[in-house]
Amino acid sequence: MASITLKHVSKTYPGNTKKSVDDFNMEIQDGEFIVFVGPSGCGKSTTLRMIAGLEDITDGELYIDGKYMNDVEPKDRNIAMVFQNYALYPYLSVYDNIAFGLKLRKVPKAEIDKKVHEAAKILGIEEYLKRKPKALSGGQRQRVAVGRAIVRDANIYLFDEPLSNLDAKLRTQMRVEIIRLYEKLKTTFVYVTHDQVEAMTMGTRIVVMKDGIVQQIDTPTNLYDYPVNKFVAGFIGTPQMNFIDAKYIDSQLTIGSKTIDLTKEFLANQDVESLGGGNVCVGIRPRSVKVMDQEGYDEKYAFEGTVNVSEQLGDEVLLYLTVEGKDGDFTIAGNPKKQYKIGDKVKFSINPNEIHLFNHVTEKTLYISK
Repeated sequence: MASITLKHVSKTYPGNTKKSVDDFNMEIQDGEFIVFVGPSGCGKSTTLRMIAGLEDITDGELYIDGKYMNDVEPKDRNIAMVFQNYALYPYLSVYDNIAFGLKLRKVPKAEIDKKVHEAAKILGIEEYLKRKPKALSGGQRQRVAVGRAIVRDANIYLFDEPLSNLDAKLRTQMRVEIIRLYEKLKTTFVYVTHDQVEAMTMGTRIVVMKDGIVQQIDTPTNLYDYPVNKFVAGFIGTPQMNFIDAKYIDSQLTIGSKTIDLTKEFLANQDVESLGGGNVCVGIRPRSVKVMDQEGYDEKYAFEGTVNVSEQLGDEVLLYLTVEGKDGDFTIAGNPKKQYKIGDKVKFSINPNEIHLFNHVTEKTLYISK
């Protein structure tokens, strides 16, 4: 097991003036499950590869268990890595793929056999040990790749988007298996994904990145409830948070032609004094609204929209509406027992205590305490 410390770590590739990773600082405690998440090109995989030693660090310092690691070879870091493309040897059996690294290190044959069978049992692939990778499904190949990593008894396990090549059902299944593996091994996991659902369901803490810069490091719950800026608020949560421009003057919020009185309790935690000119961006999660006839609907805070698209998902229905003051669709969760057609008028109310306020210019949250 091991802790990881990144101090002002940056990465600049030759010929580029922009940093792929810029001033990354983090303390990863022994036994944590850390997830790096963000859009393509945000620097999450580059950061992971710097931890592994597969990419050189341009600036800053990396420590593992307090030991300076910038110049230590990957093979000497006691790290195991699982890649997106499995990286299996097609001419070797599943058994030999899992055992390959152990054989290179000249581990005794009996110990290799024990470790391979233990890993295969954990991952449910014992019956496939004699097969070649081409005879396996995508999910089975990914289990083999994970098996090859866990036989190493590494201090740190790194996962670089390991599920992105799988279909939706297999992704869910493998996600559960990786969580079970983490609970069994109780060691440090660092996991990279562009899928915020994976991040929210797997990580003990999540690192949200954009353009090489860390936006927020926090627990899944805090990221959802207390995003530090508009980017995090929009990236975390499915369906995505709605954003709509408004005016704030003297405890009142004006959205379109609707004026809402904000409570003292809500305003006590908002830095409204920092607003310039009264312009503010309001964030409203689709599931924080109530349509007419639903429990919790409040005419005092009601808006009306026109249905552009209706997505019936079984246990819920998502409605994409045209709403006054909003460019683009405004998404809400409708009444799943009701059928909606394009062009229908829908009345819904917001809960003014569940909205998020962001500075119109800096896009930082106005929330000042938890």
